[in-house]
Amino acid sequence: MAAAEDNADLTRGHRTERLIAWLTLLIGLASGAAAVVLSHRDWAAGLVIGAVLAWLNFRWLARGLDALVSMSTAQEGRAKPQVPLSTYFTALFRYALIALSVYVIFIYLHIPLGSLIVGLCALGAAAIAASVYEILRPAA
Repeated sequence: MAAAEDNADLTRGHRTERLIAWLTLLIGLASGAAAVVLSHRDWAAGLVIGAVLAWLNFRWLARGLDALVSMSTAQEGRAKPQVPLSTYFTALFRYALIALSVYVIFIYLHIPLGSLIVGLCALGAAAIAASVYEILRPAA
């Protein structure tokens, strides 16, 4: 019985992850469309690019956490589980790549930095929206 509940929680977790990922892109595109309507094309580009970077960050984070869970499950019962150094490198590389992308976009494309930062916040807005949805949605 406990295995079935764990599987249902896992499925619900993956469903919530997908919802957050899609909401991140949807919020970014909607805010970019609103900026275009208000005649701020540079801000629209920054909002959309920031949201796409936030989406990539979330996808990489989810993939990294899934790998950590798999490794810890595989090493269950060991006194001192080992985490490969590549896991730490990947986590640092993710943030470095996003920082480099924001820098290049800001310097070479002359997109306002504020719009990129607000676009990156689409992930937070999506996580809040998905959390509220999960709270209000009756458990099946």
